[in-house]
Amino acid sequence: MSAKNRPLACVILAAGKGQRMKSKGPKVMNPLVGWPMIKWLLESVRALNPERVVVVVGPGMDDLAQAVHPCEVVIQPQQDGTGSALKCAMNILQKFSGDVLVLLGDTPMITTQTLWHLIQARHEAMDVGIAVLAAEMGNPTGYGRLLLDKDGNVHAIREEKDASPEEKQVRLVNTGAFCMDSKRLERWLGGLNNRNAQKEFYITDLPEIAAQDGYKTRVHITFDNDEVRGCNTRAELFALERIAQQRMRDHFMDRGVAMQDPQTVYFHFDTVLGEDVVIEPNVYFGPGVEVGDKTRIRAFSHLEGVKIGKNATIGPFARIRPGTTLGDDVRIGNFVEIKKSSLGDRSKVSHLGYVGDAMLGEDVNFGCGAITVNYDGFEKHNTIIGKGVMVGSNSNLIAPLIIDDGAFIAAGSTITQNVPADALSVSRAKEEVRKGWAAIYRRKKTERKARKPAPQNKTAETAEKKKPEREKVGS
Repeated sequence: MSAKNRPLACVILAAGKGQRMKSKGPKVMNPLVGWPMIKWLLESVRALNPERVVVVVGPGMDDLAQAVHPCEVVIQPQQDGTGSALKCAMNILQKFSGDVLVLLGDTPMITTQTLWHLIQARHEAMDVGIAVLAAEMGNPTGYGRLLLDKDGNVHAIREEKDASPEEKQVRLVNTGAFCMDSKRLERWLGGLNNRNAQKEFYITDLPEIAAQDGYKTRVHITFDNDEVRGCNTRAELFALERIAQQRMRDHFMDRGVAMQDPQTVYFHFDTVLGEDVVIEPNVYFGPGVEVGDKTRIRAFSHLEGVKIGKNATIGPFARIRPGTTLGDDVRIGNFVEIKKSSLGDRSKVSHLGYVGDAMLGEDVNFGCGAITVNYDGFEKHNTIIGKGVMVGSNSNLIAPLIIDDGAFIAAGSTITQNVPADALSVSRAKEEVRKGWAAIYRRKKTERKARKPAPQNKTAETAEKKKPEREKVGS
């Protein structure tokens, strides 16, 4: 039976704790691009359409079990090695017949294509019982070494702590990904022992056991070592974040998004961008951002929880907060903050403004320095602005407030009452002009300064007072 037609089960070993990361939760729950790292691996696995997916977790990892739902979850009571973890999984796969793909949850960047090649490697010949994913490492420190026979099959995998000096020179390493024949796997697992430096049961001992049973272990080598990077420390997590971010950038550029400086743009795993979107340098996309076609996100903008229509312009230096919807052709300028608000098509908040808990209709011009005053110290209140409203510069709109279609808010006003359609609302203190006042004020200030005695030099005065005493002492 070919690899394509053979049933597939996947076992993901994810019982490791985040101790070296100084993290209290499961290691695989640490985020990459805002997503738990195990989710990246699950996405690659699901594209293979496996019949079963089993995740091995540690005791008390309820949040991990919930994150991988609807995958089957089995608990490894004692963390005594990868071989022990695989035994736990096989306890619920006893009746499964097919290929078993075994992966490490803390190696999340493996692609579906690479996994498929690994599965195919196990079907190269009838006597191949195991296939292992390998990589060539310039510095293999920390990895198990693959020891090959004269035919290129694996006769042993040696963990670094158990390797001889000669074996440590080998640069072909084990990545932790295996494809195995389920019919024989249970018997092979029974042959594992913990006679090693770590006193653990290793999956990596299985090739030697399979060889004793007359079955070979084939190697599939990945030439993209970024795919097989593991994660045990915060520094390694940062390295994975760079890889994941670059994948997101490549994904969007392949689909018609233009980035002027891709390395300075950061995405969340659920970011959605349309065609011909332009992103300037130093832009951050938080969770829940969707951007329509031909929209431009200008430099130094921060977006999260926002849906933006087509042909809009955002920024530079704009902050768009969760719960916001921006229509087509909207213009959001520099130093503008929008929070939990909707703006209709062609509306503009061009600079130095705040719009919070508001609903703006189409063609609204929200002037420079204008704000919605939505919080009274206890509760948030809504502002509703109709179509075609002009809000003058430096206006304060005190919510709750309704400004009807076509109304005009005079600059510098503080508005506390609803404004009817097509009305002008002005709220300013009465302006007073006192002619000649400034000249009189300056003259008085100048005269007062001239009459003020000059300050004395206290240091010199103190020295004079002390001088007779010094003369007296020396007489």
